[in-house]
Amino acid sequence: MSVLAVSPVLVPLVTVVATALAQKRPGLQNVFSYVGMLLFFGCAVALVDTAHHGVAAQAVFGGWGAPFGIEFHVDRTGAAMVLITAIMGLASLVFMASDADSEPRHPLLLPLMFGVLAGVGGSFATADLFNLYVWFEVMLICAVGIFAIGGRIDQLDGTFKYFVLNIFGTLLLLVAVGMIYGATGHLNYTALAQSAPQLSPWMATLLVSGLMLAFLVKAGAFPLFAWLPASYHTLPAPVLALFAGLLTKVGVYAVLRSVGDIFAPAPDLVYEALGWIAAGTMLFGVLGAAYHWDMRRILAFHIVSQIGYILLGVALASEAGNAATLFYTLHHIVVKANLFLIAAMIWRLTGNYDLRKIGGLYKVKPLLGVLFLIPALSLVGIPPLSGFWSKLLVLQEAIAQGRIAWTVIALIVSVLTLYSMVKIWMEAFWKSHPDEHWELPHTPNLWPAWVATLGLAAVTLSISFNPQFLVEYAQAAAQTLGGR
Repeated sequence: MSVLAVSPVLVPLVTVVATALAQKRPGLQNVFSYVGMLLFFGCAVALVDTAHHGVAAQAVFGGWGAPFGIEFHVDRTGAAMVLITAIMGLASLVFMASDADSEPRHPLLLPLMFGVLAGVGGSFATADLFNLYVWFEVMLICAVGIFAIGGRIDQLDGTFKYFVLNIFGTLLLLVAVGMIYGATGHLNYTALAQSAPQLSPWMATLLVSGLMLAFLVKAGAFPLFAWLPASYHTLPAPVLALFAGLLTKVGVYAVLRSVGDIFAPAPDLVYEALGWIAAGTMLFGVLGAAYHWDMRRILAFHIVSQIGYILLGVALASEAGNAATLFYTLHHIVVKANLFLIAAMIWRLTGNYDLRKIGGLYKVKPLLGVLFLIPALSLVGIPPLSGFWSKLLVLQEAIAQGRIAWTVIALIVSVLTLYSMVKIWMEAFWKSHPDEHWELPHTPNLWPAWVATLGLAAVTLSISFNPQFLVEYAQAAAQTLGGR
């Protein structure tokens, strides 16, 4: 059980070492990466199975017992996030084998990618606030490395923008962690949950607000989201999909873990402010998407917009809201990553990400058009796709609590999201290509890209047509939050 608890960190870190040592032998490096990813996936499935039976995987290191040792604790919520991380990593790795992204692969790309996965897995598995900070640092360092290794001017510019605001969030997190330790004498989640009720209301508000501000920067929430659309488009396509699916969700998970579990119930002012931040995030994100014509920027702004829906679930401060948050997060990771991968395939076939310069794809690649519609309509929330069920869970609880303004904003954002997805469909697939002499390029090695995108579409459809299992799992996970 203890080994299983640390597997979200141990397996990626071992793979980092193996792939780094094999960087001069690409074939061997690929073998190590697939073995590591499949082992990671297998451990994630075992974690979910264990958690589903009501037993959390747990391990304590450092020669001390809890709450003083270094604790890993993977419950239902953490296990589900680890599993979706493994699925995203596997899809990105498979997609990387195709010609959809024509840039040569840097020998350090795979080690850095597994470093990011180690940071993500550690964030979901840790039960200690300082170690959460450490895993955020691991993610930041490896992500900055991935941004910079290409060496192009736009990539270095994206690296700078990504680093500056994220290091600001990291410093805020370190300050917040120090203040919390000074006020409570603890950093272990369970010990903090036991100490939090003894804090005065103003002190609790101050500490939780500082922690939330740091996590909201990481999540790409309003008004601190400018780094995301300004940097993500410079990444290689498979890594872009991985980052789009996972990195902001680690920030959201930290918000949920903090105010939905460790400090639950948090002061009312925190939840109220979070709700309005969520509304602003939804609205400004979708407006940015509606403005742009570059598919990567459109989809990047939709990351921001959909983060708003997820944060709204947390702001509702209830079991139903927390369950909706987990369901929405899992659905959105799959859908968003798939849209970025499909956008890369569109670029490979048409030579451009700018919607004004492409078109005519439905006539030559109708399957790709249908494949695009699955995650696109799910993102909008068209029934019976997974996005419909996730939005239904959030809005049902918002209406039940009388949060009419938040509900109206969420519905308006859904309409604007539909506009963005229709714009991509009409421009890329339905209209004729602006160049009358355009011909489909010869792309002999797109089959790994098809495997990855069809696999993610299958996950979306399985949630769409059988949402009850995930709903029940999310509800069971929500019941364990705040129950320390």
